[in-house]
Amino acid sequence: MGALRTRMERDRLLRGLAVRTRESYLAAVAGLARYAGKRPDRLTDREGQGYLLYLIQERHLAWSRCNVAAQALRFFYHTTLGRSRTRFTIPAPKQPSKLPAIFSREEVSRLLAAASLPKHRALLMTTYAASLRVSEVVPLQVSDLGACQRF
Repeated sequence: MGALRTRMERDRLLRGLAVRTRESYLAAVAGLARYAGKRPDRLTDREGQGYLLYLIQERHLAWSRCNVAAQALRFFYHTTLGRSRTRFTIPAPKQPSKLPAIFSREEVSRLLAAASLPKHRALLMTTYAASLRVSEVVPLQVSDLGACQRF
């Protein structure tokens, strides 16, 4: 796969793909070649789809890994080999169906009362009232809270 690898690497660089994406794409096409036992440019779209089915059914890979493989095959067949648009499909990801836990008033009161310092209690109250994520709370400054009481 030397010449093909070089062509694919050039195409990936020209498209500005991230290093990790380029590595993942190359690994996916190499995996296809190993699976089929022949050069990937000699494989049909149907054989490529069979490889994706193998990843899902036999290897039990996560949806995200299979999606990367499907994108890699699309890139290889369309961009590197210049074939017309190919359609490699994988099932849609399973969506979690559980709802988040909602605290009762008593649980919220106990949580806020557990904070020993008023500053911590104010932080918990702000976080809860505004439904903030940790990544949104960490950079907060007192000035961000507007008209605040003294902690």
